Amino acid sequence: MPTISTQGVGWDLSDATRSDAALRRFLHGLPGVDQVGAEARAAALGTRSIKTTAKAQAIDLAIRMVDLTTLEGQDTPGKVRALASKAMRPDPTDPTCPATAAVCVYPDLVGVAKETLTDGGRRDSDVHIAAVATAFPSGRAALDIKLADTADAVEAGADEIDMVIDRGAFLAGRYLQVLEEIVAVREACTQGERSAHLKVIFETGELRTYDNVRRASWLAMMAGGHFIKTSTGKVQPAATLPVTMIMLEAVRDFREATGQMVGVKPAGGIRSTKDAIKYLVMVNEVAGPDWLDPDWFRFGASTLLNDLLMQRTKMRTGRYSGPDYVTLD
Repeated sequence: MPTISTQGVGWDLSDATRSDAALRRFLHGLPGVDQVGAEARAAALGTRSIKTTAKAQAIDLAIRMVDLTTLEGQDTPGKVRALASKAMRPDPTDPTCPATAAVCVYPDLVGVAKETLTDGGRRDSDVHIAAVATAFPSGRAALDIKLADTADAVEAGADEIDMVIDRGAFLAGRYLQVLEEIVAVREACTQGERSAHLKVIFETGELRTYDNVRRASWLAMMAGGHFIKTSTGKVQPAATLPVTMIMLEAVRDFREATGQMVGVKPAGGIRSTKDAIKYLVMVNEVAGPDWLDPDWFRFGASTLLNDLLMQRTKMRTGRYSGPDYVTLD
């Protein structure tokens, strides 16, 4: 079981992971989510707006938070090379444009991304390599296969692993099984001298209730996940403001309880600058400004970056660029 530090705080979460019954009691003892209230608050936060200099700063921050993603069966080495190049230099005409946080690919294409991000044997970029693993997107595989999938990706050069939980086990109430699997995958993220951060994907569109989103958030954090992530992008609804708000409340409360910070990554369906800024406002209002950093908040996206770049050019030049200004992903 993971060790959960509680120095200086009043909660001892280690007892909750001692048995399936104890874990169930803890998770079902969390405060219930008022669906109407949660959706109303998320909608209200979504009406906030920022202008001029603050908006320009928000756009650059959002770019720095993007995990530029391609997760299609038709992905090719050429597509991944182009994506990694774009992640490093989103706007080749403007050297002040920041790089994205990461490029996210399937494990068998990690080596291609690493090669593109490497110059002369050294990583020539701060862009991280994220790899989906554990039988993404379904999570339907034996544990040894999931662990091998994870280990292969880390050995190939992945800095971050995006795993999917077993939603069937979670919905059946086998919480300890899910927790132990996350713990095992986190251990597999360390291969020799290499160690990758772990993002835990819930597939919130399949969890059915906000209460389940809150329970899954705490379960993943108690298991040692570095990030909690909404979705694979393959199931609708994917990321939504209410779901992300509940996850932000969870990481805020978890830090208060344990002193440990955990990141949040909404993924799937976030396509516009306007939407990205709504999420940033929510991060600041719900979790706090400490999470306004790529180390603690990410967007899982492919087309979002294009709109961010066009809006950035509009603010810089006073006019919108043509439709062929940015590459289409």
